[in-house]
Amino acid sequence: MGFEVEDCGPASLNDGDDYPDYVLPCARKVSAEKESFGIVVGASGQGEAMAANRVKGVRAAVYYGEAFGSQADANGNILNLVQSTRAHNDANVLSLGARFVTDAAAKSAVKMFLETPFSGDERHSRRIAKIDG
Repeated sequence: MGFEVEDCGPASLNDGDDYPDYVLPCARKVSAEKESFGIVVGASGQGEAMAANRVKGVRAAVYYGEAFGSQADANGNILNLVQSTRAHNDANVLSLGARFVTDAAAKSAVKMFLETPFSGDERHSRRIAKIDG
C-alpha cells in the first residue's frame, strides 16, 4: 500500500514470549512519529491494546471481527467498527485478535484502518484532547 513498514515483532515463534516486549516498542514509535500507525497482533488483541494504550498519545482499538450491527455517525453515514475508531477516535494503533479473525478479514481491516482519515470534527478532537491530556 506504499507505507514504510518496521516490524517490531519477534523473528520467530516463541510460545514463552511476552507481548509487551514487542507491543511497547511499536507504541512508542507511533507516539514519537505523530503521522504513523501501528498494527499489533495477539491471541485476543485485548492485552496488546491495553499495553499500547499505556503509552501517552497512543489510541489503540481492538478488532476481532465485524459487529452484529452498524453505527451511524451524526450525519447518518454508516461506519463499521474500524472506520469508526479512525474517524471518531483517531485511533493510531489497530490491535488484531488473531484467534477471532481470518487472514482475509485482518488484511481488510488493516487496509480500512490505514485508508480511513480522522474526521477532525470539533467534538471528536475535544474528546481526544481530554483522553490524551
